[in-house]
Amino acid sequence: MSGAGTDGERVELANTALYEAVERGDTAAMDRLWLNVPGTEVSCVHPGWPVLRGRSEVLRSYALIMASTDYIQFFLTDVEVSVAGDTAMVTCTENILSGAPAENEGELGPLVGQLVVATNVFRRAGDEWKVWSHHGSPVLAGRDEEDEDDSAEPTA
Repeated sequence: MSGAGTDGERVELANTALYEAVERGDTAAMDRLWLNVPGTEVSCVHPGWPVLRGRSEVLRSYALIMASTDYIQFFLTDVEVSVAGDTAMVTCTENILSGAPAENEGELGPLVGQLVVATNVFRRAGDEWKVWSHHGSPVLAGRDEEDEDDSAEPTA
């Protein structure tokens, strides 16, 4: 395999870099990762948020999240990459481990887990793949148990 890799491999690396920037709280990296083409608007939907449009709004949202999160780590699963010309899409499950607020000042808060399904859309910009859009939706906990209860046959 060459050092540059295939488009799919480069898109997957760009996708990983997005999550690593959030984990590090690296706003400069986040700025470099998002598409910056005049006349092309980026968008982002964080779980539970409205649609954010425009580069400044999107980058501001990430800065806010990173500034207010003591600890966050992403374990990506179910990663699927699709490339069509100069556009690519990554779907994945974000298995998120983050620090909840501490009860007492000076202490670390408990770790909290969350599942989010995400779609990240990338556009080729020169030799690089840049994030064009991110959409994350929470996975409702306990949903499988409810479905099983609904489909259970009544007993006599």
